[in-house]
Amino acid sequence: MAVHGIDLGTTNSAIAHTDIDGRPVVLAGLGGSPTTPSVVLFAGPDEHVVGEGARREARLDPEHVCALVKRRMGDAEWRFVAHGRSWSAPAVSSLILKSLVADAGFATGEAPSAAVITVPAYFGDEERRATVLAGSYAGLDVVDVLSEPIAAALAYGFGRLEGSPATGDSHETVLVYDLGGGTFDATVIELADRRISVLAVEGDHQLGGADWDERIALHLSRRFCAENPDAEDPLDDSAGSQALVLAAERAKHRLTDADSTDVVVTHDGVMATVRLTRAELEEMTAPLLRRTLDLTRACLAEAARRGVDHVDRVLLVGGSSRMPAVAAALGDELGLEPRLHDPELAVAHGAALYGEKKELERMVAADLRTRGRLRDGTPIEDAAATDLDDACRRVAEAYGVPLAQVRRAVEIQVDTVVSRGFGVLAINAVAGRLEATWLVHRNDRLPIRTSRSFGTMRADQDMIQVTVVEQQGQAESARPEDVKVLIAGEISGIPPGYDEGSEVRVTFEMGFDGVLHVHAFHVDAGIPLQLTATTGATLSQAEVARERDQLGKTRRRA
Repeated sequence: MAVHGIDLGTTNSAIAHTDIDGRPVVLAGLGGSPTTPSVVLFAGPDEHVVGEGARREARLDPEHVCALVKRRMGDAEWRFVAHGRSWSAPAVSSLILKSLVADAGFATGEAPSAAVITVPAYFGDEERRATVLAGSYAGLDVVDVLSEPIAAALAYGFGRLEGSPATGDSHETVLVYDLGGGTFDATVIELADRRISVLAVEGDHQLGGADWDERIALHLSRRFCAENPDAEDPLDDSAGSQALVLAAERAKHRLTDADSTDVVVTHDGVMATVRLTRAELEEMTAPLLRRTLDLTRACLAEAARRGVDHVDRVLLVGGSSRMPAVAAALGDELGLEPRLHDPELAVAHGAALYGEKKELERMVAADLRTRGRLRDGTPIEDAAATDLDDACRRVAEAYGVPLAQVRRAVEIQVDTVVSRGFGVLAINAVAGRLEATWLVHRNDRLPIRTSRSFGTMRADQDMIQVTVVEQQGQAESARPEDVKVLIAGEISGIPPGYDEGSEVRVTFEMGFDGVLHVHAFHVDAGIPLQLTATTGATLSQAEVARERDQLGKTRRRA
């Protein structure tokens, strides 16, 4: 189908589409690997390298190699500077996306123009907007931004959701434990009657396999320095640090199957061979694993609060979930029996399935509207059953797609929840101080439309400041210093004559993409304010134009 699925990962990325039978297929590039390292080497002002080539050159030119950029998505201030040019996180990510698009074009003969891009479930509004901007920079129509655990659940449930909802065993509750290279999510998902419903989400997008690599690298550095006290610490040198982290990553991978491994550390003209055991690895990284277990436990508790007190299956997703300690800890401490589910490719597969669903839904809806069977803005499920069947049949015939495939796309529904709370700053009249008032709470079900009324502070107030905030951390806090400011705007030019306490209604709307739209309205004066496009992570129009121009001049080196 025309819409591809992209897993834009912290350490590795992949692109997939669905084949003629509707099955997801990951598209490999010239190198033949199904995944591409999410690493960019800026070889010159107008030249860059993406993927394994950039990883290999990281030792030789570390100052110009950008990795783990996904952790910077949503950070408006961050820039990577190379050869006198600065790159925002969306701009760097767009180079990775362009590389994936080129790989897909090589594999199929036609470069994709539209895609579903996945993000961690715990990504907030700014990170999601930054992801959409990255896709736009790469020349893609970003059809949707999909949470990674939902994509993994789609890939897992691909076959079983096609069955008849009348079967007695159609219900299953799944915990997706997603430990990637740089992010972690725990998500409880219900699969039932051709519907995927997210019940609870927890996560940390600053926690992942890269943190395990750093702990190992620190251990190797200490052992190297102990054996060579007169040599420079490899971590004090950028090239030495890059080499040590890569060695640590390789050692971690080997210890997935082996009980011990030897790591050769060469730096400052001397060499040390360090024996590293799996037991040592697990001991030095125990706090990191503990953090994932605490988040998983909190996710299960939230699901239980919503009436789901057990899970039928645990899916391990993300390359770092291969570590034996993960499955052992989930079993010993939480009583769960996890299974690996295509950890490196499940998310890309699910994104491709969702992309196919979105495209076929669009075609069916267009057919219904053209024939006057569905009003604009009305969801497909509101169409009469016979009209929907006829539209599915016409789309299948027109595009050479199996009818069952079209029906599956229309019938399988995906429900999800909010990963963060959202609110506004307002004066607490009783306490006399500015506080965060929450309108949307984490794990509220999407889509959301909610309103709350506030009062003006004084008579004849001519301006109202509206500041929208996002939850930081695991718990909602009323303290302004504990929240993240997302959007700020004003209702200005209010004429005199309105009393203190005049109503100001604030409305939050959020669709399945998790992007927030805010409307404020001075009810008596009839003055609206819409805050739908500007957040702290959105670059200025001038900077967007500059980066587009800069990207247009940059060429990829093979």
